[in-house]
Amino acid sequence: MSVIYVLLTISIVVAIVFFIAFILSVRSGQYDDAYTPSIRMLFEDELVKEGLDSEEPEQENQSN
Repeated sequence: MSVIYVLLTISIVVAIVFFIAFILSVRSGQYDDAYTPSIRMLFEDELVKEGLDSEEPEQENQSN
């Protein structure tokens, strides 16, 4: 029975260490997306067209 307590303690300590490592890596910018901003201008026209399509019905309703 004492083995369960030892294994439980060790697993909690390991989980806390990994959680702290994850928090530190997020704060240091490890998961920042550096690729998408460089190609965003290639897809800007598609985003603008979609935005205009969703606004057109609202403009038609206002003019009626």
